[in-house]
Amino acid sequence: MSVAAEQALKNYHSVRAHSTVAAADPHRLVQLMLDNILQRIAAAGGHLERGETARKGEQISKAIAVIGALSGSLNLEAGGEIAKNLQALYEYCTVRLVQANARNEPEGFDEVMKLVRTIKEGWDGIGAEVRPATPEAAR
Repeated sequence: MSVAAEQALKNYHSVRAHSTVAAADPHRLVQLMLDNILQRIAAAGGHLERGETARKGEQISKAIAVIGALSGSLNLEAGGEIAKNLQALYEYCTVRLVQANARNEPEGFDEVMKLVRTIKEGWDGIGAEVRPATPEAAR
């Protein structure tokens, strides 16, 4: 693929991602963030296999940033024990990713992916409960 074609593809993905995020309700936004974490860790695993250390580190850094954003968005007062548990789990995932990245441990990436998938499955399961039934109800 030519450099121009690669840039055009990146631009397309960027516009598509921004459009998706702009149209997302808060529940969907969290789903997108969890998907992003999974994609970044999977990409890091591929970079690890190919010995692309810098690219691996970039993907892990971006995954950690998204985890940090999710953790920072928790309302510990309103969320009670669930929010506190999520915060601890996000902190664990961050530490584990840093360790796995530094030690080149694919099993660490796999462990965090399993944890994030579990969170995402739970989040996906409450979708109907937290989303408005109609667009008018959202107003």
